[in-house]
Amino acid sequence: MRLLAFSDLHRDTNAARKIVEASEEADVVIGAGDFATKGIGASETLKILATCHAPVLIVHGNHDAPGEIAALCARWPNVTYLHGTGVRIGGVDFFGVGGEVPKRKAYDWNTAHSEDEAARMLTACPAGAVLITHTPPLGTADLQKNGAHEGSAAIRDAITAHNAVLCLCGHIHASWGAGGQVGCAHVRNLGPVPNWFDIGARAGQ
Repeated sequence: MRLLAFSDLHRDTNAARKIVEASEEADVVIGAGDFATKGIGASETLKILATCHAPVLIVHGNHDAPGEIAALCARWPNVTYLHGTGVRIGGVDFFGVGGEVPKRKAYDWNTAHSEDEAARMLTACPAGAVLITHTPPLGTADLQKNGAHEGSAAIRDAITAHNAVLCLCGHIHASWGAGGQVGCAHVRNLGPVPNWFDIGARAGQ
């Protein structure tokens, strides 16, 4: 299975169109949040992404309003919104948790969840899943410009507890393109460009 993944479009319709073009070669398309900017304009990129040539799985980012994202995704049968929920495609489990974890920004538009809230949602993650999060795991692909790690401990711990095979994230712009390993999982902070991953179904699926 070939995965095409990205994050943090922030209303960039040209970048969204490039994702659609690339999706001709993909089995699944993954968007790791921030389709809007400061709560505005999510529909501008999502309506373009809905024309992808493969199923699209998304989580909300901290710039996105979860209710709006869920309502927009409900319009298109090939777009699935994940937040504390999962889906299986071609024998591969995908599970998503969106937003900023934990809350670090006090803006009204910022969508955030506590570490405890994220940990509770992540208990439902299937073993061996592809984990889609907006926030990176703490300590990996989460370095800010000032050198501070601003990832999530709950996401880091869930990766190892559930033997995730891949964690796809975004959020920390200074770490776009950065990757690393947590347990069995490769972690990648995606950014608003096509990223490619090959993954197989678990034995017996």
